[in-house]
Amino acid sequence: MQLTQLKRLSVLCLLLVFSLNSQAATVLVAVASNFTKPMTDLAAAFAKATGHEANLSFGSSGKFVAQIENDAPFEVLLAADEKNPKKLEESGKGVANSRFTYAIGKLVLWSATPGLVDDKGEILGKGGFKHLALADPKLAPYGFAAEEALKNLGLLQKLKPLFVLGENISQTQQFISTGNAELGFIALSQVIGKDGKIAEGSGWVVPDTLHSPIRQDAILLLKGEPNPAASALLKFLKSPEALEIIRSYGYNLPE
Repeated sequence: MQLTQLKRLSVLCLLLVFSLNSQAATVLVAVASNFTKPMTDLAAAFAKATGHEANLSFGSSGKFVAQIENDAPFEVLLAADEKNPKKLEESGKGVANSRFTYAIGKLVLWSATPGLVDDKGEILGKGGFKHLALADPKLAPYGFAAEEALKNLGLLQKLKPLFVLGENISQTQQFISTGNAELGFIALSQVIGKDGKIAEGSGWVVPDTLHSPIRQDAILLLKGEPNPAASALLKFLKSPEALEIIRSYGYNLPE
């Protein structure tokens, strides 16, 4: 009798696993490079919570938009700004009314050299460096925010000749890490440690009052509309579990 019940239980378990696997899907996600670390953690939590998988590609939001406009197979975009998702929504490549802010970025002045950047950013005014890296302000919201901050500090014209422009925020970090620039502006999420502090080198978290909010928007793309994993991911990004992961990487949360 017990053996028969055990067999029935085993069959039920196998049917349940088969049912869950048959419902699971994979979503192809284009992710702004500043969000690499948190999105890697979020994808793992998403898979555990839903059974769906997120296949991630990291890069420049602007380049992703160009690819999407040329029928790249992405189903969800997590951009570094508001402008690009709005552009896709208006062009019909994004699903109407699916766009929302998933994180608000934090800008940091960072150097790979310990002690070089003080905790008030006074090095910007004092000088003593030859190169200052930032992402191209015409392409990248973090670069635009960095330029805004320098303008509000009254230092933009003085420091502009020292600019080393990265194509995106990842390349900007590489310039600083390799010593091609002594310091530069990147996203806090790129250098934050598990304790909420800058993990290596030295840095100054730029006050939000010095630049416009770096609102990072997500959107469901037209190719992802029939995919249950795509809508499930966007729903998951609003969950308390996801918001806590996003917050842990130094981002502010939308209200």
